[in-house]
Amino acid sequence: MRWLLGLAVLLALAWPAGAAEQELELSINGHTALATLRTPTSMAPETPLVVMTHGTLAHKDMEVIQGVAKALQQRGIASLAHTLSLGLDRRKGMYDCATRHDYVVDDAVAEIGAWVTREKGMSRFVFTFGHSRGGNQVARYLATSETPPVAGAVLLAPTTAGAEAGLRASYVQTYGKPLEPLLEKATKAIAAGRGGEWMDVPGFIYCRNAVVTARAFSSFYAADAAQDTAALVARVKLPVLVFAATKDAVVPDVIASFTPLAVSSGGRVQLERIEDADHFFRDLFTEDVADRIADFIKQTR
Repeated sequence: MRWLLGLAVLLALAWPAGAAEQELELSINGHTALATLRTPTSMAPETPLVVMTHGTLAHKDMEVIQGVAKALQQRGIASLAHTLSLGLDRRKGMYDCATRHDYVVDDAVAEIGAWVTREKGMSRFVFTFGHSRGGNQVARYLATSETPPVAGAVLLAPTTAGAEAGLRASYVQTYGKPLEPLLEKATKAIAAGRGGEWMDVPGFIYCRNAVVTARAFSSFYAADAAQDTAALVARVKLPVLVFAATKDAVVPDVIASFTPLAVSSGGRVQLERIEDADHFFRDLFTEDVADRIADFIKQTR
């Protein structure tokens, strides 16, 4: 009888009986990362669970992530929204631009993988979700393996090769100095084995007058084939749902980027247009997104 009691306790911990939110910590590559686990009223091994990755310099509690997670919870779908560490311990809120920057885009791959592995013990049907640059990072994670350990993926307004090219082209207008000499300096430092060398730059992503390592600067500004999210998705065999907002001013070419793939994939890649939504899918658009994700999960299972 004692072993039965122990089993009951383990099951209660693994599968919460009521709708709930739980704050979690996980050590990944020497840093402590944070996440929020949201479970619906009825949670079982068959309950789908979505591991959610935010966009550039953002966090798990931003409006678009929380909104979609809570809407999924109402639809009987669990979620784990995590905050990318970006080289810091227990990072909360938006990345402070006054903090030095030492992280690269691909750091997210290991963090997504670690959270997926953790949640595989709770649900048999784990999906990945990424918003904006998080969508590209989810695609990078999927492309690292021929058989990713997830059932499918959802990309919400994912960054595109075109958007990344636009970021490079607009650097001089945004920060008043050309990008090329700074990128050349970073590239030479990396080639000389000094990727951790600090650089004072007029701007880095959203931050003015930033202090950044050469490897970080190069990771975000050097042209890279992996910045083409559609090309990454074309390489994986999983079902993928892509959302495009028709009034998205941040990544305006999601439809153009993914339409050829959606047409040629035989239904594996689905492209959903959300009319009149912007990059953050606020208010009723959140409900629309959650409805379509729930339908996608039903089809995939």
